[in-house]
Amino acid sequence: MKRQGAPAAGHFHGGLPYNRTGRGPRRLVALQGLMFENEPMSGISARFILAPYESLADEYTTYVVTRRPGLPQGFSLADMAADYAAMIAEEHGGPVDVVGTSTGGSIALQLAADHPEAVRRLVVHSAAHTLGPVGRRIQKKAAELAARGEWGAVASLMMEWVMPRRGLKRRLMRPLGCAAGLAMSFGAPSDASDFIVTVEAEDAFDFRSRLGEIRAPTLVIAGAEDPGYTPELFRETAAGIPDACLILYDGMGHPASGPVFRRDLRAFLLETGGDACADDDGRPGSDGEAFEDGRGDHRQSEESPASAQERTRG
Repeated sequence: MKRQGAPAAGHFHGGLPYNRTGRGPRRLVALQGLMFENEPMSGISARFILAPYESLADEYTTYVVTRRPGLPQGFSLADMAADYAAMIAEEHGGPVDVVGTSTGGSIALQLAADHPEAVRRLVVHSAAHTLGPVGRRIQKKAAELAARGEWGAVASLMMEWVMPRRGLKRRLMRPLGCAAGLAMSFGAPSDASDFIVTVEAEDAFDFRSRLGEIRAPTLVIAGAEDPGYTPELFRETAAGIPDACLILYDGMGHPASGPVFRRDLRAFLLETGGDACADDDGRPGSDGEAFEDGRGDHRQSEESPASAQERTRG
């Protein structure tokens, strides 16, 4: 385990940027979503991306890793997965638990299939085997704007990923999109190429036919209201991976987050109870929620006949 004393942020050998949190003996590599720049995060952005893993601090040392800067034109998600596999072998010396969020989740699927020796347990977080139509449209438009240097418009557009689709929360969050656009006007990336290359690579990504090659224990976990995907895409992804488990949160968008998400993430990674999708007492959905596994079964608690999409966890 080479990185026991690694700084809180930096670059692995090979140029992959990372932020680190936790002090536990296990290693967790979290593949970051789409980034404006492939550099370590700082300030409030670093706190935001590390927050989901703080509850694992005693058990895990977590590295949130993005892609290396200077990606060449035509660099694919398979190429990015190969970079991650090389880093895991060199820096960690063997398989690690992997969480891939959004674009990072797409790469995590590729990593687990192409480099099974690198992945012990896999969490596909708010991602699927391909983008949904809305997510594809948002990302392609964002790349066009980035190519013109319109980073304020890019930031405002990308807020569509995280804003609720409708209702009061969406109206309340809309000013955040304006604020993000204004902030980017003062701190825009100097080069859009990494962002554009990554968008183009994910636009070409359709992994459904290869899901069956993944052998690591897998959890697909997402919000049913995620604008970039659809519940059907999440179900297809889990169904295609042998013995995978799916948790969907009703009313939640992108990415899945909050206390109940952190609890479920912890339970899966630490193998709490006898069932990958069980609650802490080992019973599926013992809070009244229902879960789906990769075989398409609904495993419901006695307290509620609701499906996974029909009840909000927490």
